[in-house]
Amino acid sequence: MEKFLLIAIIFSSVMPLAFAEVYIQNDQKFVGDDGSVHIVGEIVNNLKVPLNQIYIQFDLFDENHNLIQTKETNSFVNTIMPGMKGPFDLILTNNEAKNTNSYTMKLNYQTSLPKGQVIDITESSLTRDNYNNLMIMGTLTNNGQTTANMISVIATLYDVQGNVAGVTRVNPEPDYLGSEDSAFFLLSLPDKMQTEKIDDYTLIAESEEFATVPEFPLGTLILLILTLSSYIGITRYSGRIMTNLFSVTNLR
Repeated sequence: MEKFLLIAIIFSSVMPLAFAEVYIQNDQKFVGDDGSVHIVGEIVNNLKVPLNQIYIQFDLFDENHNLIQTKETNSFVNTIMPGMKGPFDLILTNNEAKNTNSYTMKLNYQTSLPKGQVIDITESSLTRDNYNNLMIMGTLTNNGQTTANMISVIATLYDVQGNVAGVTRVNPEPDYLGSEDSAFFLLSLPDKMQTEKIDDYTLIAESEEFATVPEFPLGTLILLILTLSSYIGITRYSGRIMTNLFSVTNLR
């Protein structure tokens, strides 16, 4: 089963249609302090089943709308539970980005069995040191009955407009956590050009077995036996709305 969704763009803001169940929001591009171009955003799962095997395909076009190349990147979150989000970050080298004038995004995923949502981030704080390095530190707890293995903590950082301004991930050491145990984590955003723009953040933790405790009740999960592959086509334009719902984002 496949789904396609075209979204009209006003300037650089993505406005997903109300009926969309899985979509990309708060995406934007920025140039890092090393000259590379980042296209960042977050995937929203409003289905009643988890998503995994999630990747975003980017078709890059020149100013004449000729296809230059196709790139892919994965969601930082391996399993996006119902009602939750997963960020992504496509990094283009200076050489890859220099002739790119616009791009389209296609989202691909499969549904999966749910994970127990028992990893609780009990506290966190955002700080900057004297060198303007941005850090997020906190504590997580495994409330499950068995050990959580291969733990990762993912931070999605937002600017004052609510757009994704950076994504970072860390694997605490050790990267496993016994039942009812707690661990400290520390994330940093290496790109200093972005640190001044950060206004807010969200955190997700997951392991091979478990997912983060949601911030709100999810209600009853409905498991689908079939495998669903969905694609959401998103094309971005800058500065105007086109009647055919197509547009271009200038990357330079």
